[in-house]
Amino acid sequence: MLADLAPAAPLHVSEPGRAILHEVFGYEHFRGPQQAIVSHVVGGGDALVLMPTGGGKSLCYQIPAIARQRAGHGTTVVISPLIALMHDQVGALHEAGVSAAFLNSTLTGEEASAVERRMLRGELTLLYAAPERVTTPRFLAQLDSMQERGKLSLFAIDEVHCVSQWGHDFRPEYRALTVLHERYASVPRIALTATADAVTREDIVERLQLEQAHTFVSSFDRPNIRYTIVEKKDAAQQLLRFIGDEHAGDAGIVYCQSRKRVEEVAQMLCDEGMDALPYHAGLDSKVRQANQDKFLRDEGIVMVATIAFGMGIDKPDVRFVAHLDMPKNLEGYYQETGRAGRDGLAANAWMSYGLQDVVNQRRMIDESPAGEVFKQGLRGKLDALLGLAEATDCRRVRLLTYFGEASQPCMNCDNCLSPPAVWDGTDAARKLLSTIYRVQQASGISFGAGHIMDIVRGKQTEKVAQFGHERLSTFGIGAAFSEQQLRGVLRQLIAISAVSVDGQAFNTLQLTDASRAVLKGEVAVSLRESVSTPKARPAKSAKFLGAKAGAVKAPLALDAQGEQRYLALKAWRAEVAREHNLPAYVIFHDATLAAIAQRAPQSRDDLQGISGIGAKKLEAYGDEVLRVVAGA
Repeated sequence: MLADLAPAAPLHVSEPGRAILHEVFGYEHFRGPQQAIVSHVVGGGDALVLMPTGGGKSLCYQIPAIARQRAGHGTTVVISPLIALMHDQVGALHEAGVSAAFLNSTLTGEEASAVERRMLRGELTLLYAAPERVTTPRFLAQLDSMQERGKLSLFAIDEVHCVSQWGHDFRPEYRALTVLHERYASVPRIALTATADAVTREDIVERLQLEQAHTFVSSFDRPNIRYTIVEKKDAAQQLLRFIGDEHAGDAGIVYCQSRKRVEEVAQMLCDEGMDALPYHAGLDSKVRQANQDKFLRDEGIVMVATIAFGMGIDKPDVRFVAHLDMPKNLEGYYQETGRAGRDGLAANAWMSYGLQDVVNQRRMIDESPAGEVFKQGLRGKLDALLGLAEATDCRRVRLLTYFGEASQPCMNCDNCLSPPAVWDGTDAARKLLSTIYRVQQASGISFGAGHIMDIVRGKQTEKVAQFGHERLSTFGIGAAFSEQQLRGVLRQLIAISAVSVDGQAFNTLQLTDASRAVLKGEVAVSLRESVSTPKARPAKSAKFLGAKAGAVKAPLALDAQGEQRYLALKAWRAEVAREHNLPAYVIFHDATLAAIAQRAPQSRDDLQGISGIGAKKLEAYGDEVLRVVAGA
C-alpha cells in the first residue's frame, strides 16, 4: 500500500507533488500547468481545470489526494459519471500502490458495505462514486461523519461540463452537486473538464458556486492529432480507404449518428476483414460491456459507436477517430477526436460531412421543445462546427480560436498540407434562393434540396414536369454548376440561416429574413473546391486480412533486437493484464515498453528513470521485465 512507500508528512507547497509524481507514477516532469494546479489544490484552494483529453487531468487530483492523505487530511472523493472509468482508474492506482476504491452498481451489497467501512476508517486515499450516489442522504451522512473527524480531504468533480445546459453532455444529476459547497465549505474542490467554451465555463462556475476557484486553462492544442475533413460522397467507401491507407491493424473509433448505421458499418468493417465491434444504447447491456472491455483490453479493435461510447475512455493507443456523420457541436467533436493519440504519438481525426448532415442537425434543433434562446445557442454551436468543416484555412487555428486560444498554422491538418482551391459561390447562392422563391410562388408549396437543384441545373425530371417547373425563369440558369457545388452552397446558406429546413414538411427549403442580403449580393458565399474523387474499393486481402500481423508498431525507433524485445514485452504485458483483469496499458504504456526495449536493461538500477515505472511497479514487475528482456 501507499504507506509502505514513504512516511506520512506534509509536503512543501513550493514543490508539491514532484516526489509523488516520480515515486508513485514514475514520471520526471509535470506537463503544462499540472504543477501549478497540484500546488494550489494541495494548499487547500478550489480549482476549475480545463485541459484537453489526454492532457493528464487525473494526475491533477490524484497527486493532491495522495499528498493531502499523507499530511493527515483523509480521503478524496472523486465524482465520476462513468463506471468503466472508475474501474480502470482504481485498477491503475492499485498498480501504482495507491489505496483506492469505487462505489457503483457493479458491487454487491456486501462489497459496497466493505468499501464504505474502509472509507469511514480513513483507509482510502481516493474513493470514486457517481453523482447520483454522492448526493443521497446516506452518503452525505457518511461524509458528515468523515468531516467531523477531519477525514474528508478533497472533492474532485470530473467531466464537470455535464453540469451545464450549454455543455455537450448535460446531465441533470450534476446540478445537485452544489450541496458539496453548501454543506462542506471548508473542503477544497477541483472541477475538471476537457471541453467548455466561455458560456459553459460561466455556467459551471455559477451552478457549482466556484466563484472563488482559480481557473486553470491549459492549451487545447493536441499537436499529435492530424485533422482531416472530407466532403461526403460515399462515406462507407471513403472510410474504408482512410483506414486501409493509413490505419490497417490499428485501434480506432468510428462514430455514427444512428444505432442502425452503427450496426451496418460494424458489419461492413468485419466483412472487410477488420476486428470491429458495435456499441450503442440499444444493445443488451452485457453485450455492450463485453464489447467495451474487448476494445480496452485487446489490440487493433475498431469500435463503431454512437456518442453513447467514449467519455472517460483512457485507452492511450487509439490511432484514429473517424466521424461518418457530423456531430452536433465543436465541443463534442473536440472531445471525441481527443480520444485518439492519448499517448502523445501520431493519430488522425477524420470526418466526412454533407448537406444531409447539416439539414438533419438543423431540423433536430428546430423541432426541439427547448426555448428559443437555447435553440439559438445550439444553432451557433452547430454553425461553428460547420465553419470548421467548410474552412479553407488551418483547421487547428479555427478549432483553438473557438476555445479562446490564439495559434499559428499547424502544418498538420489537411488544409495546411494540401491547401484547397476556393471559388466564389455567391452567384450560385442567388440563383438557388431565387429558385426557392419562384417555386413557392408558382406552386404554393415548398420543395426539398434535390428538386430545387434539378430546376437550377435544368434537369427534366418527372417531378419537374408534374409541376411545370421547366417554365420557371430560373430553370437551367445554373446549368454550369455541378450538383456537388450546389450542395456546398446550400450547406453554407443553411449555416448562415439564409435558408431554413422545415422538418415537419419533408425537409423542404424556405427563405428567411437573412435571404434578402444574399439575394442583393450584400453577403458573399465563398466555398472550397470539391477535390475528393471516388476510388476503387480496396481489396480485402490486400488491405485488411492479416493486418494484425504487421500492426505492432513501436513508439520509438528500435533496431531489430529492440523490436524483438518490444514484442516480447507486449506479449508478457498481455498475460499480466489478463491475470489482473485490467487493460494492458494500466500495467505499462506502449511508450514505457518501447523505452525498456531500447535501453535493454540488465538490472533494476537500469530500469530507474524510465518514464512510467514508479516504485511499486518497479518492485512488482522489475524482475519479470528483466527476465523477458534477457530472453528476447
